[in-house]
Amino acid sequence: MSDRDQVLLGKRIRDLRKARGYSQEYLAEISGFHYTYIGGLERAQKNVTLANLIKIANALEVGVYDLFEYTKLDSSVDKKPSDIEKIMEALIKLPSRDVKKIKDFVYNMFEDKI
Repeated sequence: MSDRDQVLLGKRIRDLRKARGYSQEYLAEISGFHYTYIGGLERAQKNVTLANLIKIANALEVGVYDLFEYTKLDSSVDKKPSDIEKIMEALIKLPSRDVKKIKDFVYNMFEDKI
C-alpha cells in the first residue's frame, strides 16, 4: 500500500469512527486492539493486515470495501461545504483523460499539503 493510500485509509477509518461517535479507545475495545494502534492507523503510522481491517470494519459495522471508499463524501462527517460534492459531480461527467489532467494539476499545485 502506498503512503498516500495509507493516509487515505487512516482518514477514512477516523471519519467512520467519528461518524458513529466512537472514541479511539472505544473502537479499539470493540475491535480487540489497543487504542494506540487505532491512533497509529489513523495517522498512517502503522501498517495494517487484512485480518485487522476485517476486525475494524466489523466494529464499525461496514464492509471492508467501505474502508477504501475515499470518494464517497458524507457531509455530516466531513462538515465541508457542498462545493466538494459539486466538484465530484462535475468530475464524474468528464472523460477519464480530463479527470487525470485535473488530478495531476491539483497534486502539483498542492503537493506540500496532500
